[in-house]
Amino acid sequence: MPLKRFFVGGTKTAGGEDVAWDTIRIELQELVDSENKSKPYSDDELVRRLKSEGLNVARRTVTKYRQKMGIPSSRQRRDWTRH
Repeated sequence: MPLKRFFVGGTKTAGGEDVAWDTIRIELQELVDSENKSKPYSDDELVRRLKSEGLNVARRTVTKYRQKMGIPSSRQRRDWTRH
């Protein structure tokens, strides 16, 4: 087995602590679940909200995880019946 399979990977918080990618995915899912469906968060807004929680993640990373998790774009998540 390749050695890299034994390492989860991750990033660092603003405070320098290690954070696993799974933690970022959980936070991302919680943000999407709690958003106002008539004004869902864009990927840029998700990055800002993750950053406010100390998780520095690039927008393209958020987009990649959102797609892998099967979360549609903000335009597709929008509830048009609430207008």
